[in-house]
Amino acid sequence: MSASAGFLYSGKRFEEHFSDFIMKYHFRDMYSAGFYPYETPEEYWAYWSRYIYINRYDQPIGKSYADLLDIVKEKDYFVLTTNVDHCFQIAGFNKQRLFYTQGDYGLWQCSKPCHKKTYDNEQIVRRMAAEQKNMRIPSELIPHCPVCGAPMSMNLRADETFVEDSEWNNAASRYQDFLYRNKGMPVLLLELGVGANTPGIIKYPFWEMTYQNKNAIYSCINITEAFVPSEIQKKSICIEADIGNVLEQLRGGNMGK
Repeated sequence: MSASAGFLYSGKRFEEHFSDFIMKYHFRDMYSAGFYPYETPEEYWAYWSRYIYINRYDQPIGKSYADLLDIVKEKDYFVLTTNVDHCFQIAGFNKQRLFYTQGDYGLWQCSKPCHKKTYDNEQIVRRMAAEQKNMRIPSELIPHCPVCGAPMSMNLRADETFVEDSEWNNAASRYQDFLYRNKGMPVLLLELGVGANTPGIIKYPFWEMTYQNKNAIYSCINITEAFVPSEIQKKSICIEADIGNVLEQLRGGNMGK
């Protein structure tokens, strides 16, 4: 979805914002650069604050997200997403109908973690991005856990330290309630751009629900990976195309014309 909306993690956008890191480390994209073992926390947070700022706080409403909202806003919908860039909420989706399973660029947590709470990072990230020099933030801006003093880390699911806080658990409960209310009912399970990294969160469960519910329809829009198992082929609509183009046509009522 985000790539279709133009929020790319490589190419011109990456080069415009990270030319200094590219020159020093020869990085090829934002994603892989986030895993680099930087020598100092000042450099680490110089990279990550810039990364968070452009991908979470300094981006416009993505057109594909706006088109999708226009399509579903009058319907009983729920969004399950592995995206962590907040694009659904920026576009105006109801937060009560969203479940961000993998975290949020806008949240920090204790790196240990010593407690299950997350912290909004907007104010300090904006300072880090604005005040960094020579690929380093001022040392006094390095974030530490307010409880134990350990370094803070991103609230992104990478290993067993990921914090599922009260908001995460509330969203998970709302999603399960939605599934319960619609069990056996006519429902469209619409999968948009799910790749091979985390198929167990959206793709495989959607396939299983389609198989179990005789009234369910599964649809997948993916520019390269639109496919289904033979068991649900007759109940599926697979479109191998750009998500943004398809949603624009659906919003305008021009699909199939």
